[in-house]
Amino acid sequence: MKALIFPGQGSQLVGMGFELYNNFNVVKNIFNEADNKLNYPISKIILEGPEDQLQLTKNTQPAILVVSYSIFKVLKDEFNFDFNQFKYFAGHSLGEYSALVCANALEFNDALYLLHERGKSMQNAVPVGHGSMIAVLGTKIDVIKKLIKDMNFQKGVCEIANDNAEGQVIISGDKKSVDSFQNYLKENKIKFIPLRVSAPFHCSLMLPAAEVMKSIIDKINFKSPSKNIINNVTAGKESNPEKIKELLFKQIYSTVRWRESIINMSKENIQTFVEIGPGKVLTGMVKRTLKNVNCFSINTIADIKNLINEFKK
Repeated sequence: MKALIFPGQGSQLVGMGFELYNNFNVVKNIFNEADNKLNYPISKIILEGPEDQLQLTKNTQPAILVVSYSIFKVLKDEFNFDFNQFKYFAGHSLGEYSALVCANALEFNDALYLLHERGKSMQNAVPVGHGSMIAVLGTKIDVIKKLIKDMNFQKGVCEIANDNAEGQVIISGDKKSVDSFQNYLKENKIKFIPLRVSAPFHCSLMLPAAEVMKSIIDKINFKSPSKNIINNVTAGKESNPEKIKELLFKQIYSTVRWRESIINMSKENIQTFVEIGPGKVLTGMVKRTLKNVNCFSINTIADIKNLINEFKK
């Protein structure tokens, strides 16, 4: 069995989708649709930059959706790729919106609008420089949970934002608390890397953003997805449109339980993961977490042809 997975923030790159844009009208139409919906040239930012504009969260989030959806549509419409063999769709953070669009639960235009608003609200929730995020490497999540508990952050915020893969956990919170936690990690000889981010995502500091998004999400029409969607909040599947809305609201301030999502899919006999979107970040996470699985990351025409040939075997 197979799963289709969609990347989140951090996979963006100026020029992503350029080859597909130049070769397929369906992609040009998607990019034009995005420009019209957002009322500014997101397509130019994706294809030409400048990079500092692409890195703005309000642009990054819809940009990654545009590229992921373009790849999906090229596979489906230009190569007649059979998605019936896929049991699950799942996306990392904003990638969950891409998964919902490709599973016919959410209109592309609506997802563009939601992600643009999501990006703005997340950026505005915490003043620039007041938040911080770090990646803790090579340490089990239970150990990290205990270390956070030992620090006893009564006033500050220092929480697990992403449980990405075996040995890769992202911490998010206010700068003072996360700095203190870094010192504690150093004392315990635990490796970590500070992340260049514009805000402390997926922690309780994002509650104001979630509140802004709740009323916006509620106004959008969601349908039951045509595929099993694994959500980030519970790492389980959900098909009820109202519950999906609630989970997207909670996702903004909750831990992205990606490692568990991958493991739960593998328990359902998923042995092949296909990443649709810019970069290969999720493919790396899958390989770190599971052994003896097949992984494909699809960015180019050559990637698509290779995937089709492999699936014929």
